[in-house]
Order: sequence, then C-alpha cells, then structure tokens
Amino acid sequence: MDSLAPEIAHHAALDARMVEAVKDIRLLALVSWPAGQEMHYLADYARGIVRLPQPTYPKLDFSTARAELDAIARAADPAHPLGVYLIDSARSWSIAASLCENLGTTTVGDLSMQLFGRPDECLPGEGPTTRDAARHFISIADELDHELMAPAEHVTISATALQLQLQRELDDYFDGRVIDVVLDPDLIAKAAAGATRIRLRFGAAFSDYDRHQLLQHEAFVHSLTALNGRQQPVLPSLALSSPRITATQEGLATFAEQITGSIDIGRMKRISLRIEAVAMALNGADFVEVFRYFLDAGQKPEDSFASAQRVFRGVPTAGGTAFTKDIVYLRGLLGVHTFFRWALRERKLQLCRWLFAGKMTLADVQRFEPLFAAGVLQPARWLPHWVARANGLAGMLAFSLFANRIRLDRIVADGHVPDL
Repeated sequence: MDSLAPEIAHHAALDARMVEAVKDIRLLALVSWPAGQEMHYLADYARGIVRLPQPTYPKLDFSTARAELDAIARAADPAHPLGVYLIDSARSWSIAASLCENLGTTTVGDLSMQLFGRPDECLPGEGPTTRDAARHFISIADELDHELMAPAEHVTISATALQLQLQRELDDYFDGRVIDVVLDPDLIAKAAAGATRIRLRFGAAFSDYDRHQLLQHEAFVHSLTALNGRQQPVLPSLALSSPRITATQEGLATFAEQITGSIDIGRMKRISLRIEAVAMALNGADFVEVFRYFLDAGQKPEDSFASAQRVFRGVPTAGGTAFTKDIVYLRGLLGVHTFFRWALRERKLQLCRWLFAGKMTLADVQRFEPLFAAGVLQPARWLPHWVARANGLAGMLAFSLFANRIRLDRIVADGHVPDL
C-alpha cells in the first residue's frame, strides 16, 4: 500500500474493509429453502394433497455490517472511479443485508426488485420489456418440433458422470486441479459456481448441451472471474459476487453459452419460463400455481418444484411477491451483447478482456479503463478461449453489427425471403 498513490491506497483500504464487512452476507445461500422440502411436497402432491410449502428462515442481524458499509460509502470519493465502485457496491451489499434480515416477509420481494429489477421493465434502448422478451422465446420454443433435435440431444447424463467429465476438462484447461467439481444434494439450481468449486445438484439429469453450457457459463465465467478477482491486490472485492454485478455476470455467462454454440432453444425457454413465473407471482400466483405452470410447460415434477422454489426464495409462498433474481439473465444477455458490439465499433475490445479480470459491471469496466492502463488493476490471468481468440470474437461481432442493419420486415414478402 505504501507505494500506491494516496487516493488509490485510500480506496484500497476501504475495499479491504468492505470485504471483511460482507463476509457473512451470503445472499443466495441465506434465501434458499432448507433441505427436504421437495421430497415432502412431491410425495403429498402425488397423493392429491396440495398445500403451500412453509419454509423457515433464520433470524439475522447485520446492523453492524450495514453501519460499516454506510461508513465506507461516506469515506469513498464519488469523483474517483474506485470511489464510485465502492459507493455503489457498499449500497448494494447493504440492501442485500436488509433483505436477509427480513427473510420470509414481503419486504424481501421489494428489496429484491431494488437489486435485480422487475419483469415489466423495458430492456436497454427503450425496447420491449423483459417479460415480452421471455414470451418471445417461449413462443418460438413451443413452435419448434422436438423431432428436429439430434438423437444425442435426447440422451441424459447423470450428475456423477457429468462431474467426472467436467473435472477432466477443467484439469486439462488449468493443467492441474484448480477447481473441484462436487455433488450437492441440497442445491436448488442444477449447478452453482464459486472460485474453486462447482456444485452439481445430486440426482439431477443433464443433457450434452448442459455439459457444454455448464463449462462455459459456470466454469469459464463465474469461476474464472472470481479467480481473476483474487489476483487483484488493490481491489480484492472483485472476487466477490456483489448483488450489483449479477446482471452483468449472468449476461456474460449466457453470452458465453451463445457465442460458443452451447445454448439451445430449450435453455432459452427455461430461462424465459422463470421470468414469466416471477411475473405471475408478483401478480398474485401462489407457489402451487407457479409449480403447475412449470408442469404444464413440460418440466418434470422435480424440475418444476426447483423452478418454483427459485421464484419464492425468501418470500411468502402465498403469492403477490417474488425473489426476482431470475429476470436478470435475458436483460444481462442483451446488455452484454450490446456492450461487446459497441466495444468493437469503438475499437475497445480490450475492455471485453478486462471484464474478466474480476466481477464487475459494464459501467465499472469502462470507468476502470485508465486504472487498467496504468497497472493499478491487473488484467485477467485466465480467459475463456473465445475471448482470448480476439480475431474470432471480432469476426462474429462485425457480422452481428452489419446484420442488424438488415430489416427483416422490409425484405420478407408473403412469408418468404426473396433471392438476394
């Protein structure tokens, strides 16, 4: 710290305080339901007994952490890029702390919307709403014939087999054991990633698309950005999953699936169904109605329960409120895609690599540009192959930029595209 410029050292010290203050604010872990809910609910449902789950949550007090976060925000310089980052991050963590203190109440839904937004908000560029986008993908997925899928796409992979496959691929990438792939029977999502561990839900069935998706999404975005963030001597909080970076992180991870061909329309439908389910819950649908919505959409009972559970994390199950985190996937994907195209147009593709140097927002990486250039912040040690190969990325983005200038509604006549 002694060799740093005074304003850098000042904010580095504040960042270290923030890392310490938020160490127990594990938002997604704390809002998750206790283990065993699924088994009892599905057993009752199969016998015709339908009742709302009533999960219990711990009583938490983060008042000391919130006071420290407020002090950090006050001490940060709002005119400095690091100060803006710290102020925004501290406020985000403080909202998350308040959310965790109110688990099981409708207040969680209100605070969730402050962190992640609502499904009826417009997408970037004053476009349609997130819910409109979700309905678009659901409609396309429903219209496609499943017989178009290759036979291999119907074959399921057990969690145990997938664990071994992912572990082998990650060990090859790092040339050693850096990330452990483990099975977790209590996981709500099918997979979750930290810096050095990827968890798979024990007993879940996966497809070959899932294998590629998990590698690109969980390992090469969520885990790599956490590992790279740990390499930052000045800003170690870049290794943490601050709530404010969720949209960019999930958007970047979903974009990684898209650009590597690891996403299929079924995955887009699952993401979109969750957004529609969040909207339903906010409009009054209870857990049972949301569970049946996923069943009617073709999901298995176990997957339908897990999907409905995501919507009602931390909130009452009677309807009228929701945990809205799942709406960020589409919003984040569109935001990241737009950012990458802008970076190519402005000859700033280096920003796309720096986005992997830790967990940050799209606005952060732009503000941090002079700090990366000056060596205050370190570039990413590990990059996914699709980012490291700049020529391929530039080629795809250049095509995307030009193709978006062609208006389908102006060239399609009578349902047919004329010869070009």
